[in-house]
Amino acid sequence: MITSERMAMVDRNAAALGVPRKQLMESSGNAVARAVREHADPGDRVLLVCGRGNNGGDAMVAARFLADYDAHAVLLGRPETIATDIARENWDALDASELPADTVADSRAFALDDYAPDLVVDAMLGTGVTGALREPEATVARQLNAADVPVVSVDVPSGVDADTGDSEGVAVDADRVVTFHDDKPGLADLDAAVTVADIGVPEAAETFVGPGDLRALDRASDSHKGDNGEVLVVGGGPYTGAPALAGRAALRAGADLVRVACPDPVAREIQGYGPDLIVRPFPGEHLAPPHVERLLDLAAGHDTVVFGPGLGSDGATLDAVADFLAAYDGRAVVDADALQVVPEVDTAADLICTPHQGELRKMGGETASDWRDRADRVREFAAGLGHTLLVKGAYDVVSDGDAVRVGRTGNPGMTVGGTGDVLAGVTGALAAQIDSPLQAAALAAYANGRAGDAAAESFGDGLAASDLPDRIPQALRDEGE
Repeated sequence: MITSERMAMVDRNAAALGVPRKQLMESSGNAVARAVREHADPGDRVLLVCGRGNNGGDAMVAARFLADYDAHAVLLGRPETIATDIARENWDALDASELPADTVADSRAFALDDYAPDLVVDAMLGTGVTGALREPEATVARQLNAADVPVVSVDVPSGVDADTGDSEGVAVDADRVVTFHDDKPGLADLDAAVTVADIGVPEAAETFVGPGDLRALDRASDSHKGDNGEVLVVGGGPYTGAPALAGRAALRAGADLVRVACPDPVAREIQGYGPDLIVRPFPGEHLAPPHVERLLDLAAGHDTVVFGPGLGSDGATLDAVADFLAAYDGRAVVDADALQVVPEVDTAADLICTPHQGELRKMGGETASDWRDRADRVREFAAGLGHTLLVKGAYDVVSDGDAVRVGRTGNPGMTVGGTGDVLAGVTGALAAQIDSPLQAAALAAYANGRAGDAAAESFGDGLAASDLPDRIPQALRDEGE
């Protein structure tokens, strides 16, 4: 089962893999035509009511496969208002082929009785469209519901929310739904037969993180400071560069505010890495249990905590990490030496753990040389752990114990120290902006690898971790759209 948002991501990923939307639309239209043949006899009158988006485009394709029927396509709106290039191309194909087709721009101009159909294909609105039907779609839906004629809906009945099955006002009461690639959550409770058609979306479009996953980022045009995430990095002591890299990366990944909590002796040095970081020092040479209460108070004002960069593995530090996680119930990214305490801590926190394969073994997990085998083992370990894992490697494996995503951006030059700290910061920022920890972690791995690939174009294997943060914003853009 797949949500409408996730399906849009998969479509884009498929295009990036060389399976364009136009090809998928051809397969979708063919599937709709097959459904028509199962419910109507050759020569029957079939009315295809097409919206101006890709849902309508699917029906336009179907019309070309129904030569042995008296098929008639109706576009709700003017051709110049068709929303996508591929839908417009398929409307032009109908016109050039001189197949029966006309337009209805005014609800008062539509009368179902004028067509006397034996079957209607509802392709007005598809997945991803929510809210009450407007005109002329609302009038058409009411006429379809009042008529004694079977209706086949494309992907989802128009007016029905594909994710919830709810409708705000009138919605098409379909007899059958032909949906694509996978079932949609909102179809389960409908009084309609549902067919899931395989349209050739490659499995890799769901497995591998790609440009479609960037759709998870959506910054409101009227947002204010703090609306897009406040991140607290807890790190430093033995190392100063790690928390600074994580903090800079979090800012470049879109967090509005980033604060770094660190031991007082290294606070000035960390501040020196950038004026955009807000440093909150605590006394002592390293993190220890007496600091936990203050850190919990500080963390309460943040959307995400990134715990671990540069903290070291002093016994008191690890005790403090365990104490913090046991008392914390927010969202946190756990990295570096802090990872080793996670399996032993009972916490209500929502954790994203970012180990490399050696750290995964220290946590009690297993790995494998083949990414497919590793994915199975990571998923099993994540299920037992109860947290999301992002296991770094040539192929990054991300799992919440149920789903698995794989990132394959990046290059061998990223074995240099500090790139994991950058990844932790990016993950923290995205986890503050995206509801799903799995999606945030998967997108972070993708963006971090893309930034590394961009750095490698300039520096080859001589890239440094500090080359990555400024390349993160471009890595979070879909250049193909």
